[in-house]
Amino acid sequence: MPRPALTAAALAVLVLPLAAGCVANEPAASAADGTDGASDGVLTVDSSATDCAVSATEAPSGTLTFSVTNSGDDITEFYLLGEDGLRVISEVENIGPGLTRDLVVQARPGSYFTACKPGMVGDGIRAEFTVTDSGAEVGPTGDTAEQLATAEASYVAYVKDQVASLVTGTQAFADAYVAGDDEAARQLYAPTRVHWERVEPVAESFGDLDPLLDLREADLEEGQAWSGWHYVEKDLWAPAPEDNGGVAYTPLTPEQRQAAAADLVRYTQQLADQVNAEDFTFEAFQIANGAKELLDEVAGGKVTGEEEIWSHTDLWDFEANVDGAWVAVEVLRDVAEAEDAELVATLDERFAALRTLLAEQGSVDTGFPTYDALAQDDIKALAAAVDAVSEPLSQLTATITGAA
Repeated sequence: MPRPALTAAALAVLVLPLAAGCVANEPAASAADGTDGASDGVLTVDSSATDCAVSATEAPSGTLTFSVTNSGDDITEFYLLGEDGLRVISEVENIGPGLTRDLVVQARPGSYFTACKPGMVGDGIRAEFTVTDSGAEVGPTGDTAEQLATAEASYVAYVKDQVASLVTGTQAFADAYVAGDDEAARQLYAPTRVHWERVEPVAESFGDLDPLLDLREADLEEGQAWSGWHYVEKDLWAPAPEDNGGVAYTPLTPEQRQAAAADLVRYTQQLADQVNAEDFTFEAFQIANGAKELLDEVAGGKVTGEEEIWSHTDLWDFEANVDGAWVAVEVLRDVAEAEDAELVATLDERFAALRTLLAEQGSVDTGFPTYDALAQDDIKALAAAVDAVSEPLSQLTATITGAA
């Protein structure tokens, strides 16, 4: 089946011939079993309502696999966080009760935190985690290193391109919103958010930026200040009392609008500053994990209609998440195909089927119907197609890191 077409911008950044440093692609060296180390780079995690029990408090540097089992009653997430407790090294989302999902990372020596988020809210149940120096370099080597370095550079270029468009679109949206031109702001809302949704795993890696820009009201904790896109969304598509806790919605004042718009612009510029910093990179394992995160975003919010609960513009987000995941597969294609050609063929086929279903509804360029207008049969078909892509996509990180 032919590969889905990429946008011109995506194709342009996929061929940038840049180089990066080369590191080793071997699984982490073995250490003694128990609380002081991992065996063969594999750690088990038991996520319950009250605990995040990791089988070891440290592991040698290299390729690590966290095998996360949800023994609780709510959907959970698992994170490996940087030393500051904010930067997300990588994550695995949407782990349903009774399910096990693997998170594969290539970890350098240093101090980290592990975190489980039962119910997918709050800061999570955290513990310190140490990666000791195994003596081996971390990451790919040889031909694989060169290919993955090119993949990383191409993906970073794609991210910069999307964030640049996001900055421009956000300013135009903010201007219309502050001016009280609600119709123009509504028209700009979904097309601008597309650029965010395509690269959201990168924004999530910077810690607080994601909740500052994209937190839903349903995920607010008591006393937490609310900002970002969905805060403004609610004001532009004011809910009826029955959809607002039984009380009439109070529109934001002009001063509150100006503050909300200024926050959107400021936090978006912070994202742009981060991705354009000289030392910014996004490693191959993060790209692969990010692709799966994007499909989890679809399954956890877009398919259910919970992401854009007032505007019902979920299909724009849906397609953008699929776009971002597909670009990740494309930049990693050469290495993945060399390791497991059958996996790549399966991904090609299932992405194509999913994108065909989306195209039946519309496109980012031509527009989509609101999500509440979709027939239940269409929603079920889209959900099934997402699940069909998610299963092989979950194997991509292990394939390109050699952990499979």
